[in-house]
Amino acid sequence: MFGIIQVEGGEAVKRIKDWEELTIQDNFLFQKVMRNKRLCQHLIEKILQIKIADITYPDTEKTIDIRLDRKSVRLDVYVKDDTGRVFDIEMQCTDEKDNGLAKRTRYYQAMIDMDVLEKGDDYSMLNPAYIIFICTFDAFDRGLPMYTFRNRCVEQDGIELNDEATKIFLNSKGDSEALDPDVRAFLRYVDGKAAEGVFVQEVDKEVRRVKQHDETRREYMTLAMELKRQRQEGIAEGLAEGIAEGSANEKKKIIVTMLQKGLSVEFIADCVQTSAEYIIELGKKQHLL
Repeated sequence: MFGIIQVEGGEAVKRIKDWEELTIQDNFLFQKVMRNKRLCQHLIEKILQIKIADITYPDTEKTIDIRLDRKSVRLDVYVKDDTGRVFDIEMQCTDEKDNGLAKRTRYYQAMIDMDVLEKGDDYSMLNPAYIIFICTFDAFDRGLPMYTFRNRCVEQDGIELNDEATKIFLNSKGDSEALDPDVRAFLRYVDGKAAEGVFVQEVDKEVRRVKQHDETRREYMTLAMELKRQRQEGIAEGLAEGIAEGSANEKKKIIVTMLQKGLSVEFIADCVQTSAEYIIELGKKQHLL
């Protein structure tokens, strides 16, 4: 949510940005800017080439929890229009291995559908849903500024499943004159270029307004400090686990050495303070017993 990718020693690591460094690429700021209903609605209309009478925000950074034992979904910008259509917009700055990004849209779609459909409702009541990923990279390496996916028949072209589920990946590195001018300018802005055109200039103005808002700044700093605390605790926990794992490996080495010297299982168990069963199991694996 706050990360910026840097290269240190050849490895990618995440750093928590200072407030002054935030841009439209950062989830926190992107969410706040998209709380401007007029800008958010206009962006959706231009990306999908549709008209929307009005949009509502069910939640800020909506979290969907279907069951306590299932992974929850936290969505960046989740809105509905007056007809019930659902729109999820995500800012994505990191590509994922093993087709992870595409699989994430599949999971998001499933969770959104389960959240939308009330208990006892018929499947026909599922509303059209659009998942839009704004990527700072080319997710499919084909050079397109926008990739739109719907479920289609493999055996015959032209047959759509018509399940009204659409996934869109925007590529800030791509460009095409066929793209809507506002979307084209927005992608350049996401890529770090100057704000061009009335719409993107208004987006940039909203970015600057949000960054001048003291309460929002304090909110970010509080979240950033909490994230740092969690990371520090995670590092400490990982270090403790590493020490414990190292101790366990050293104990194994000692047991193997003592078995090789022909010492009895009972004597070894007493020396290293472990069970005889564990020593026997280890000895069999090492072909010493």
